[in-house]
Amino acid sequence: MTGPLDGVLVADFSQLLQGPFATQAMADLGARIIKVEPLGGDWTRSYAMLNAYPGGESVSFLAFNRNKESIALDLKSPEGLELARSIIRRADVVVENFRPGVMDRLGIGYEASRVDNPGLVYVASSGFGVDGPYATRPGQDLLAQSVAGLPMLQGNAEDPPVAVGVSAADVAASFHIIYGTLAALIERGRTGIGQRVDVSLLNSVIAFQTQEFVATISSAEKPQRPAAGAGNAFTGAPYGIYRARNGYIAIAMNPLKLLAGILQIPELMDEESKNVMEGRDLVKPLLDAKIALWDRDELLDELLGHDVWCAPVNEFADVPNDPQVVHNRMFRTVEHPTAGEVTLVAPPIRFSNQSVERFEAPPLLGAHTRRIAEEFGGLDAEQIDALIERKVFRG
Repeated sequence: MTGPLDGVLVADFSQLLQGPFATQAMADLGARIIKVEPLGGDWTRSYAMLNAYPGGESVSFLAFNRNKESIALDLKSPEGLELARSIIRRADVVVENFRPGVMDRLGIGYEASRVDNPGLVYVASSGFGVDGPYATRPGQDLLAQSVAGLPMLQGNAEDPPVAVGVSAADVAASFHIIYGTLAALIERGRTGIGQRVDVSLLNSVIAFQTQEFVATISSAEKPQRPAAGAGNAFTGAPYGIYRARNGYIAIAMNPLKLLAGILQIPELMDEESKNVMEGRDLVKPLLDAKIALWDRDELLDELLGHDVWCAPVNEFADVPNDPQVVHNRMFRTVEHPTAGEVTLVAPPIRFSNQSVERFEAPPLLGAHTRRIAEEFGGLDAEQIDALIERKVFRG
């Protein structure tokens, strides 16, 4: 049993989230990922969500860098740059998310790299695009969300803009990196020629809102956030989250008449619509009052018995223990040399003929520098020791 990307070599120069998440997915699928880090390491080695550092290791780095090899070198030194070139010459894929032009100035951008490696698939992820008025601005998830208008869709009518609580632009860009890479590899299989693939946070988070933009552009109405906490700017009643006696329940698109019959709400008994926009702020309190009388799990059983589209709203920390999540094996534990036992999110897809069971701990900084320098640079132990002493490599 082998991964579907076995034999694919990826030179990963990316940091933070969108690039590392994408290359981690490729590693899960069997690709060999050589993570080329600066001497100080990926930016997330010194930044962590919740400021959490088990055993001194950043949880943010641990989250996105399993199944990889790490080499740490100074790309501004001749020796470090030459070793990077040697890796790129043999790579199938390069992934980088520097600001546009950085890799070109180093002499290892796409145009320079394809001279020696015409089959190279070179994937660059930027904040706002490779050119244009925002191209040189710092690109980060919240900034891309904001330019794309996403915070204006969250919350209620009188609330200020609210950023999405996960890195929506980063994750969307990661998926675009993955499918752009795979598409270019398929094309290379036909022609033998590689190409450059460009992804940006801004384009990715706009694509994430495809349905909402099409609805807005096609309508004379500007989307309005609801006042009563129902759904969102684009959805009407009964879509939304409701509070039962001992927890919350989500209700999706359902005929209001069906819910009214179950919950005994006479005012809604004749409403056939699944998406009441006009008057949604009047409907929400009627549903709230009835749902608040129920035990959450008893209500779920009742609603599901009538095929109502509904689900529990889990506390975030309880998600790994949800019965379906446990069944899907979406969280797995790995032993890290310094952080100890670490639970990571597992690959979300399965294959019938190939394995995605590889699950190695994220690497320590420069853990594979010696091996990679020998394999790709032809250097012996004495030469590697000297370069480490000169702070060209870290290992």
